[in-house]
This record gives sequence, structure tokens and C-alpha cells, in this order.
Amino acid sequence: MPNGYNGKILHVNLTDEIISIETPPESFYRTYMGGSAFGLHYILNEVPKGIEPLSPENILTLMLSVTTGAPISGQSRINANAKSPMTGGIGDSQAGGFFPAELKFAGFDGIVIRGKSQKPVYLSILHGTAKLNDASHLWGKQTREVDQAVKAEIGDIKAQVMQIGPGAENGVRYSSIINMANRNNGRTGMGLVMASKNLKAIVVRGTEKVKVADLKTLSALAKTGANNMSTNPDMDGIGKLGTASVVVPQNALGTLPTRNYSEAFFEHAEALSGETMAETILKRRETCFSCVVRCKRVIEAEYNGITIDPYYGGPEYETLGTFGSMCGIQSLEAVSLANQICNAYGVDSITCGATIAFAIECYEKGIINSKDTGGIELKFGNTDAVLQVLGEIVNCSTPFGKVLAEGSARAAEAFGAESRKCLTTVKNEEAPMHMPQAKKSLALIYAVNPFGADHQSSEHDWMYEEGTSQLYLDRLALLGLNTPPPAGDFGPEKVRFAYLTQFFYSMLDTLELCQFVFGPAWTLFGPQETLDMVKAVTGWDVTLDELMKVGERRLNMLRAFNAREGFTTAEDVLPEKFFTPIVGKGVSAGVAVNRDDLSAALNQYYNAVGWTNNGNPTQNKLKELGLDWITL
Repeated sequence: MPNGYNGKILHVNLTDEIISIETPPESFYRTYMGGSAFGLHYILNEVPKGIEPLSPENILTLMLSVTTGAPISGQSRINANAKSPMTGGIGDSQAGGFFPAELKFAGFDGIVIRGKSQKPVYLSILHGTAKLNDASHLWGKQTREVDQAVKAEIGDIKAQVMQIGPGAENGVRYSSIINMANRNNGRTGMGLVMASKNLKAIVVRGTEKVKVADLKTLSALAKTGANNMSTNPDMDGIGKLGTASVVVPQNALGTLPTRNYSEAFFEHAEALSGETMAETILKRRETCFSCVVRCKRVIEAEYNGITIDPYYGGPEYETLGTFGSMCGIQSLEAVSLANQICNAYGVDSITCGATIAFAIECYEKGIINSKDTGGIELKFGNTDAVLQVLGEIVNCSTPFGKVLAEGSARAAEAFGAESRKCLTTVKNEEAPMHMPQAKKSLALIYAVNPFGADHQSSEHDWMYEEGTSQLYLDRLALLGLNTPPPAGDFGPEKVRFAYLTQFFYSMLDTLELCQFVFGPAWTLFGPQETLDMVKAVTGWDVTLDELMKVGERRLNMLRAFNAREGFTTAEDVLPEKFFTPIVGKGVSAGVAVNRDDLSAALNQYYNAVGWTNNGNPTQNKLKELGLDWITL
């Protein structure tokens, strides 16, 4: 038996109702290690060029890694990949919780899903045995109902359920795949792909623990991490206050997107903060399998007589941004209700909230009017209007709701050319709640990231600037980053920082490691501990250089898929709004992305990572990474 992984990939053909098990060689695991790289191996080999994302020919992969399920914090994550209905390129999304570890304990390292079932089904994977089951009675039900119903059907409350919600069934383009009714494989529309296959849910249960090569070393590392929680101020804050801990700092630094990214300072930020949540509506902290951080929020509250169910967790920073400051809403309870609706319907809260904020700006500028909104006075700060529109989106119940259910880039096609000035999208994906106007390297990463703007595909600027924490600088030095530039710099060294940390984050998304636990700078464990953990679990004599190549390989596989679908540097562009100076109060007022600086950074980036002038991997680069089997 190998260490760390099962050596089994489950293949499910929904069209023919055939289930089979593949046993890849160790070289497969050593080369790709997990996550997107596992998934892209099948997608690049089998998905025909140019197919529609919602056709049966699209393949959906759900992959773990060689470290998933090991007894240490930060390893219980799962990756979803398929051709994206949002971007038309590759879709990529990670989620945590207990489902990933449970799938490993059930005997598998990943699932490859092909075809389309004639009727709604759910897949059960129980103690190594996989089976398709009728799900007609589950179709249309919200995620809590399905979570409880499926566990009752198989007779095991400890089982874990991954599913789509009614949002995907209704056709919301940015639907999620969700487990625990509150852990989302959000962004890129992977839930809609799963719905297109008539696959309602996957339930897993297993008791076979992961075999590790060096349990003594792994246990010592896990203990060290637990002891370091209180001494690392970033991690202590994430644990006590969740991701909402950054609301106030982001606001103070002028990087809290406000009123659809037009401003960077929200006057009511304190009301949405982690501190306020902890003092008012926080019920308890939750965690993912074997993790000491316990960053997940569980809240209990009411808004206008509506009870907010703790089953759906609580809002993350991104949701507090998109439904809070972006929409001009100051009610923590209202944002928590929006979070519950998104989780109950299985809809990505980042894209949904940002799309509503886009529509609000269009309304306030007269680009759309009350006739378009169905009579709703859609203005910043109109909380009830936002919640009404959210309900119309997740149910696709009105013409306006259906338009916004497509995402803001497609909504702009309906609203007219003037509305494009209000977009915050890259490759049709709405930007997250971190502003590239102030965090310069994010402008570059947002542009080049294969699946659209993403805040967790590289480290952020202030981790590598003069005067930043010595912990950050010591860790980043292990990646060859030894000369931190001045604050606000966007020169060659900042570009190096961007792509080297992008490789590292890409490696984390391959090994399916939580970026709050393992990372290059601020996290519980740094690069050395990441390497030590992989060696202790697998027994492989890996090096940090090899792990960086794992991340680079995955990034090139994602980019190769896009190249095959016709993507070039023409897709590596930012929305006009990012080049428009920020207005309002705050230290970032008047700041914008500089076009010349970004253009220079893009050229430096393409040359450094070995891509062509069109932004595609060269054949030499693919060969260097062992990917010469890929045809562009």
C-alpha cells in the first residue's frame, strides 16, 4: 500500500450507468500529486475541443491529493474541475470541510464523472462500494433538506454529502457544489455542470484511515502548529474572528471594495467586522477535519422576523464584502441572511453579491430603470431590495432575476455598452474583495489567472515589501525572494514575487492544502513545514523545488486548456473600472491601476514563466514539465 493515498480513482459514466475503478501507477501520483493536476490529466486527454460546457461530453472531476486525510491541520480539501460555463475556459474550485477526508477514508483519491443521467441520481460511496441511486425525490430541495435526507436514507449520520442546490437546477450560471450545506466549491459554475449531468449529490462514508510514512514527524509538526496558533497574530485572528477579521484592516488600508468597487472605504465597516460578529450573533466556531484553526463561523440571528439557521454556517469576509460594502449594506444580520440563501440554494456568494452590486450601479447611473428591475428601487444601501433581487436570482423567477443569474458580464450584454464601465469581471468572473488598485501584484495575477480574477492564487503585496514582518520575509526567502521592494512598487521584483508565489499557491491547490494553514508567508506553516509534511505523509524524498514544479505544472495545464479553447492575451485584461481612480474617503482615494505598468508587468511575466507572446505555454515549457503529451 502506498503512503498517503489509496491508489484508486473512481470513474462514473452517468449515461451508461457504469462505475469502474482505475488504479494509476505511483508515477501518476508523484507527477501530479492531486487536485487540478489530477483532474486536468483526464480533461485534457478526453474532453473534445470546443464542446459546450453543459453538454454530456464535458467531464467533471472531483479530486483529493496524496496528503488528504492525514492527521494534521489544513489538508481536508477537494478540487472541482470542468470546462466552465462562466468563462468558456477551465473551471477550477476548491472547498474544505469533512467530505474530502471522508472520501479518502471511503477508499478513493478522486472521482471522474462523465455523461448525463436520464433522471436525477445521487452517487453513494460507502466503505469502498459505489452505487447510483434515484434522486427524483431530492430534486428541488434545499441543501439542508438534502443533507439530512440522504444521511437518513443510508442510515449513517456520520456520512458526508456533497450536492447541488435548487439554484443550479434553476440554471443559475454561477452555482456551487456544496458540502455540509456551507462549504462551497464556488466560482466558475461547477454546480451548473453537475446539474447538467442530473447528478444531485454524492454521499461518502469510510473508516479506513490514511497510512502515513512517518507518523512521529507528522504528529510533532501538527503539535507545533497547534502551539503556534496563539503566537502568530494572523492565525490567532483568523481562529477567533474568522476571515471577517480582515474587514477592519482592509478598510483602514483602503482595500475594502465599496459600492461596486468605486470606493475603497466603507463608513459602516465596523458593523460588518469579525469583532462585531463575535460580540453579537456568533454561536460557535466550526472546523474542517483535523484542523486546529477553527475559522468557520456558525451564527444565529434574525432579520425582519426571519430566523437565520446555524446549519448554513455564517458569512466569510468575501460575502461580507460582496453583499455588505459592495452593495452599501451595513446590517450584519441581512448579510448573514443573504449568505444563508446562497448556501441553501447552492449559489456562489462572491459572484452573486458582486453581480447585484453591478446592477445597483447601473440603476443609479440610469443605465437601467425600474422597468428593467420590475419596479424594484435598486440603490446602494437598500437592504430589502438586495434581498428581493437575490430571491429572484436563485429562483430565476423573474426576467430581471434570470438576467442577473447569468452573472454581470452577460447581464451587461442585455443592459447595453454603457454598463460595461460598471463591470468588475476578468474572463467573465467577478473580482473578489481585494483591490488590485492598491495591491499592485494582484492586478497582474487577476489578469493572467486561467479561471478569472482570484485572490487566492498568489500572495498579496504587503507580505513582500520593505518593513514587513520578518516572519514573512524569512519564509519568502526560501522561494528565492530576498530583496523586498518599497511599498507600492510594481517593478520586476514585484513581478517575481507574483509568479513565484503563484507557483506556490498553485502547488497548494494541487496538494489540496488550506491556504490559511500552509503558505509562503503569513500562515500557520511556511514552505519548510509544507515540505516536511509532504515528506512525512508520502515518504517521498521531495524537495521544495520539486513542489514548486508541481505548482508550475498545474498552472500550465490550466493555461493549456484555455489555449486549446482559443484563449490568448486578449483574455488577460482587466475591466475599465480598475483603471478608473477610486473615489470617496480612505487612503486609496485617487488610486488606479496604471496601464503602462500593467503592460510592462505582463510582458515580464510571460517571458519569465516561459509562455509565448500570445500568453500560451511553449512546447519547450510543456516538455520541461513532462506535459509534452498536451496538444495545443
